[in-house]
Amino acid sequence: MMGSTGDLSFEQALEYFGDTVGAMIIADESADTYRSLVRRGVFLDAVKESGTYTDLVHTLWFHRYDDGREISDTYDVFIPNMSKFTGKYSKRLKLLVDGITHLVQMSILPVEGKGQFLFILDELDERVHEDEAETENKVSSIQNNIYVFTMAFDLVSDTTSSVSLTEISNEPLNYQISYSEWRNTIVNMIADEDKELFLSRSAPDYLRSHFKPGHVESFDLQMVNLDGIYQWVKLIFSRMDTTNENDYRFVYMVQNVHETTMSMKATLKHYEELASTDALTSVFNHGRIKTELRNAIEQQKKNGLSAGLMILDLDHFKEVNDTHGHAVGDKTLVRLADIIRQTFAGKNTAIGRWGGEEFAAVIYGENAAELEASAEQLRAAVEAAGFDAVGTITCSVGVSELRADDSPETWFERADHALYSAKSKGRNCVCHE
Repeated sequence: MMGSTGDLSFEQALEYFGDTVGAMIIADESADTYRSLVRRGVFLDAVKESGTYTDLVHTLWFHRYDDGREISDTYDVFIPNMSKFTGKYSKRLKLLVDGITHLVQMSILPVEGKGQFLFILDELDERVHEDEAETENKVSSIQNNIYVFTMAFDLVSDTTSSVSLTEISNEPLNYQISYSEWRNTIVNMIADEDKELFLSRSAPDYLRSHFKPGHVESFDLQMVNLDGIYQWVKLIFSRMDTTNENDYRFVYMVQNVHETTMSMKATLKHYEELASTDALTSVFNHGRIKTELRNAIEQQKKNGLSAGLMILDLDHFKEVNDTHGHAVGDKTLVRLADIIRQTFAGKNTAIGRWGGEEFAAVIYGENAAELEASAEQLRAAVEAAGFDAVGTITCSVGVSELRADDSPETWFERADHALYSAKSKGRNCVCHE
């Protein structure tokens, strides 16, 4: 294993540093192996006597400094392009051993012509560690918690540079990969539903045609994080502002926006529910049920899912308001909504208040006979239920199964006509059309 490493031979390195440094390791990238020549102090526990080169890279780069968690295997895609060195390389890193963080200076010397590297590791003293930690805390509060990945790339030469995965290290990675290869690698870390968006917006042809010098664009998607969990990020592409129109150099950044996005989605969901919900009974409102009629028609056309529409009207409800007052009338409607929900629990049903004492329900996956049975079950449940101050109250129900040529209007008209028939027959019954 002879060979020079710049001005220093392998034998000289072992002679000069073997008795002083914490660890010396010889690694073979092509064979995916490493062997420790020297280990002392903290490195007796941090580094094994021998193993795979991939495991060594994991040990030195791919761990979480705060709690020691392993980084998701998804990020192994970085290893093949960051574990090769064409010249001397030096960086500081942190090792977590038995719950204690150690600051380490690492130097890597390639052994020319052999695809092998000599790693020299030494622990720095406590004062340097404290200064480093203070600096990192300041940088982290400004940048690292915001931009989790940064990179520069050149479309003309199809190269990347200054690649930084800030959750692993504050320093740029030794990452050697073309922009084309990088796109094909990163797409595997993106959620399936967002892959097409990423590939289209990061395509060299798109970047050339849509970006003038200084132009910036961003878009949000879901990408797997270090723990293997998909989170929302913002991808930012910025073309460098140069005077050469044929100079296509870009800066690319990944911003963590998961908490902001999830908070925004929760707020939007809240307002969506408010806009879709009847304020009194908490079931869907008129507009939302009309939307559900259209949705049911589209689902039947798309996948053949059957659906039925049920319209329910309380019998003699005007007498409830006239006799007991509108406050009791409102409580009666709230109680009715609860009965409908309980009766149809477990069914694929959208329940709403159409207006006044009239309610509608779209029931999926039932044929005509099953729909009539469900309607009769509901009618009986209403008759059997007790209503405070009112006592017993009944309802009439109209039912209609969705047909292939229906529009929302024709479907509703049939169910409404069925309800009118139930009223005409003396109320407290179910009619089907």
